[in-house]
Amino acid sequence: MRNPSSAVPSAAVVGGRLAAIGRFCFRHRRWVLGFWAVVLVVGVLIGGRVFEGSVAGASSATAEADRGTAVVAAADPVKGTVTALVDGRPVDDPAVRTAVEQATAELAALPGVSSAQDAYGPGPGAAALRADDGTASLITVRMADTASSAQTDAVTHRLAELNGTGGAHVTVGGDLVLQQEVKKQTERDTRFGEMVTLPLTLIVMVLVFGGLAAASLPVIGAVASVGGALLAMFGFSRIMDIDTSVLPIATVLGLGLSIDYALLMVNRFREERGHGAGIAAAVERTAATAGRTVAFSGLTVAVALSGLFVFTSPVLGAVAAAGVSVVVIAVAAALTLIPALLGFAGSRIKAPAAPVPDEGFFSRTVRRVRKRAVLVTLASVALLMAAGAPFLHAEMRSSGAAVLPASSAGRQVAEAVDQRFPQAAPAPVTVVVQAGAPAAQAYADRVVAQLPGVSAVRAVTPVSDSVSTVDVLVHGDPQGADAKRVVDELRADRGGLKTYVTGGAASVVDFQDELLSRGPWALGLVAAGTLVLLFLMTGSVVMPVKALLMNLLSLGASLGALTLVFQDGYFSGLLGFSPTGGLETFIPVLVFAFAFGLSMDYEVFLLARIRELTLRGHGCVRAVELGVQRSGRIITSAGLLMVIVFAGFALGDMLMVKQMGIALAVAVAVDATLVRCLLVPAAMSLFGEFNWWAPAPLRRLHRRFGLSEHVELPAVGAGVEPAVVPVPRSANEPIAEDLVKV
Repeated sequence: MRNPSSAVPSAAVVGGRLAAIGRFCFRHRRWVLGFWAVVLVVGVLIGGRVFEGSVAGASSATAEADRGTAVVAAADPVKGTVTALVDGRPVDDPAVRTAVEQATAELAALPGVSSAQDAYGPGPGAAALRADDGTASLITVRMADTASSAQTDAVTHRLAELNGTGGAHVTVGGDLVLQQEVKKQTERDTRFGEMVTLPLTLIVMVLVFGGLAAASLPVIGAVASVGGALLAMFGFSRIMDIDTSVLPIATVLGLGLSIDYALLMVNRFREERGHGAGIAAAVERTAATAGRTVAFSGLTVAVALSGLFVFTSPVLGAVAAAGVSVVVIAVAAALTLIPALLGFAGSRIKAPAAPVPDEGFFSRTVRRVRKRAVLVTLASVALLMAAGAPFLHAEMRSSGAAVLPASSAGRQVAEAVDQRFPQAAPAPVTVVVQAGAPAAQAYADRVVAQLPGVSAVRAVTPVSDSVSTVDVLVHGDPQGADAKRVVDELRADRGGLKTYVTGGAASVVDFQDELLSRGPWALGLVAAGTLVLLFLMTGSVVMPVKALLMNLLSLGASLGALTLVFQDGYFSGLLGFSPTGGLETFIPVLVFAFAFGLSMDYEVFLLARIRELTLRGHGCVRAVELGVQRSGRIITSAGLLMVIVFAGFALGDMLMVKQMGIALAVAVAVDATLVRCLLVPAAMSLFGEFNWWAPAPLRRLHRRFGLSEHVELPAVGAGVEPAVVPVPRSANEPIAEDLVKV
């Protein structure tokens, strides 16, 4: 056997360093625990500030719709609007009119207010603030770009005081109110998800481990990781815009991974104790073996999330930055905090009375699968493809106020404006023209009004002497195919002027264009990184390719379920939301990155065990059978815990968080059951020894740089099976490296 030192980097070095980390954390467990306690306390203290500092709807410097919005903001510097819906009484009711006009005059004089307008003022704009049925009106208050939050709150409070005046009902909304409601609702949903999932995961882990001491450690590790995640996101919010939707997504990822990794560490510790190791030795061996798998798994998840850096969308970039940092924190907690906690509670953790038996439910399942490997493979692939088929007709949308629950005041006002105030509602398409009103009007008459998808040009509005806007109405769905076609046509013919096509439909078009241009690069980066990492682990080129294809199948099933539920409306009543007719634009991309990375968790767990068994002399058939039997329970338990975490967040009211929760819960459930327990064993049975094939140059590369080197650990005692047994390499097994047992 060659000298292990020739491998750079060798897992002997990696395993040794991880063992040293575990030993250090065990010996200095009070300091380690104190450090993570500080992280948790500081994270909790600044948790609310993270949500306050987030941005609802971060803009992109490259998307045309966002650049057009920035041009308007520069010409007319307004922070946003606060809008009051005065409903339930005739607009011309004397008592209502008097109260509204008085409030409007007071609001116009408040600091931070740029202008205030009601349905009774002069000019054509007042008519747009009167409902078509004459029973409701609007008060719009435009806040200056220098207005503070306190000044905005003062305006909101004064408008709310109108409620009940003259028998009218007043609801306060507007884009500034919507932004605050999104932040508050997101924070409530995040807290609710944590409160629901942590007790449930504790109950499940008590059942898995048969004791409270072992079960509590993953929960403690997860809570500490959340504190670290909040600190990381707070830091990022100081240097970049963090969209509000990023925060619960990063939190749910941190919770899921932390529980997953801690579960693996505690399970390995119990195994080592069952083999006769003392607490200190068991912690050290756990850090070197399960810790190495945790580090490798975290690397695969980070690679999957890094694909999001390819996109220019600020939401995706923020998710990538926050997600990768959360993964690092989850791995750090597993490698440092868990060994320290094991030092405190190790003596109270019940060791298994006997090793996992070679015969059981999972081994019997694999044998049944092997007898019908072709049928199981074809049936599984067909089922997964059928489950993913609905995604083929998925529509992307920018949901706007619809992301909030129906009880939201901001959403109620936005929907009332759309339905009852057609002249005041946001136009489906708005063209920002860098020219005066006469030139913009000529452009609207000559170019815009002639397009077949345009139903009318609603208004041409001067913003300044050099900037005007053209409100364009379209046939059918404001974000449907006709509206998107109008966006493309307006961008193709700008009438000799400098224009920016903006609005909801334009934002969707911009995002879809970015997916088409940058999506293949992101997919290629993730695929290449995954293939390289799995090759370094297995020494095979077949296994990484199969893993990639199987992950794509389970991912397709998740996206198909997402489409059926949130676009087509299945189970919408049960889940408590109203379908918007499509999926939020960036959700499928996030689902791909997150689900792909999480699926690799289970791929690593299972392949590591199967590969170890082949290197110990078992044939591929028997190795698959034993590997699934010995790892099936832990994979299923980890999958169940992940589903609980994601489902807990899906119970929230924010539509984007609900979509992510459902999609990831489905992806993990499918991957941990159908894929890992049926499709993987069936496919590996069909391929046989070819599973481990690689060209000769790559075999030599793996022997030098592979991550499956022998890790020397002290024996736990006479007659006790060591954690790693060296296996000689034969001429027929050129890549038979020793694998750490995980």
